[in-house]
Amino acid sequence: MYKPKVNDYVIWDKGEFGKDEGWVYFYDDEYITIETAIRPKPKDQYTKNEKHKYIHTLLLCHNQYWGDLEYVKTRKSANPSHYSECDD
Repeated sequence: MYKPKVNDYVIWDKGEFGKDEGWVYFYDDEYITIETAIRPKPKDQYTKNEKHKYIHTLLLCHNQYWGDLEYVKTRKSANPSHYSECDD
């Protein structure tokens, strides 16, 4: 069975409930989160000294469903400077 890792790109086939895909954002033995979207924070919610510039949409996937995950690829950098670096 596939064991997900942070920075893997996966497709989660949920059968009749459709498919979701994205980057594994967090890993724990019990569950992972899959980053399905990001968008910039509104300017009034972001300061120059703040570490997080984006709002992340995360999907929770418990370990009982890891058999439904399809591994696609792993991104090279854990901290890409631009989202397009994740798609090579």
